[in-house]
Amino acid sequence: MIKKIPLPAAGIMLAMAATGNLIQTYSQELRLVFGAISAIIGILLIIKFIMYPKLLSEDLKNPAIASVAPTFSMAIILLAAYVKPFAGTVGLTLWFIGFILHCALILLFTFRFIIKFDIKKVFPSYFIVYVGLVVASITAPAFAMNTLGQAVFWIGFICYLILLAVISYRVIKIKETPEPAQPLIIIFAAPASLCLAGYLSCFDSKSMIIVYLLAILSIAMYIFALTQLPRLLKLKFYPSYSAFTFPMAISAIAMKMTDGFLTKSGNGIAFLKYIVMIQTIIAVAMVLYVLIRYILMLVNTKQASKTA
Repeated sequence: MIKKIPLPAAGIMLAMAATGNLIQTYSQELRLVFGAISAIIGILLIIKFIMYPKLLSEDLKNPAIASVAPTFSMAIILLAAYVKPFAGTVGLTLWFIGFILHCALILLFTFRFIIKFDIKKVFPSYFIVYVGLVVASITAPAFAMNTLGQAVFWIGFICYLILLAVISYRVIKIKETPEPAQPLIIIFAAPASLCLAGYLSCFDSKSMIIVYLLAILSIAMYIFALTQLPRLLKLKFYPSYSAFTFPMAISAIAMKMTDGFLTKSGNGIAFLKYIVMIQTIIAVAMVLYVLIRYILMLVNTKQASKTA
C-alpha cells in the first residue's frame, strides 16, 4: 500500500495544510485536523521515499510528475507554521528544510527539463516548480524572514509572468495533452493567487496597483479553472486529480486576505466576502472529495493485491 502511494499525493498534503489555514477563522480545531492529515500524508510519502528510492528516482525523470514533486516541499513550509506555536526551533528548522528542498528541486528540474527544453513536455505544473516557492513568502513573517520572503515573491512573480506566456502557448497552440495530465490545467488558478497571498503577507507597504493586478488575475484564472472542472471531473481517476485541490484552496485564501486588506485600508468591496464564502466551500469540498478518491484508490489497490 505504501508502494502504491503516488508522488502527486503530495498535492493533497499541500492542499490539506492550506485548507487548514483557510478555515482557521471558523475553527482552530478543524485547522489542526487538516494539518494532522497533511502531516500523515507527508510521513507516508517519506516512508515510501526511504523504502523505494528507485521509484522516486524514476518519477523525477518524468516532467509531469517531477513538476508536481515540489508540492511536497511547499507543504513542509506550510506545516512548519503549524509546528511553530508548539516548538519554535523545530518549526523554523522545518521551514528551512522545506525552503532548501524546494530550491534543490528547482535546480534538478531546470537541469533535466529546461536546459533540454521541449515545448511538448511543458505542463501547467511547471508553475509549481518556479512559482511554488512563493509559499515561503506567506509563512516568512511567522519566522521573521520578511526580507527573504520579499525576495522570493519577486522571483516567483517574474517567473509567473514568463511561464504564463510559455504554458499558455503550450496549452492553446500545441495541445496534445495526454489524458492523465489533463487535470493539471486547473493549476492555472494557483500562481496568481499564491503571489497575491505572498505579497499581502510579506510586505508592510503595499502597492494598490500590484494588489488589484494580482486580484484580477487570480479571479480570472479561478473562473477559467471552474469552467474546466466539469469536463475534467468526468475523466477516470488519476493521481493528477490532486491538481483540483491546492489551486482552489489558495484562491480562497488570497481572496480572503484581499478582502481583509481592502476593508482595513478603507477600500472594501461589499460583494467580495460572498466570493470568499463560495470559494471556501468549493475548496473544502474539492479537497475532501479528492482525498476520499485517493483513499478509495489505495484501499482498492490493497484489496486487489490480497485477491491476487
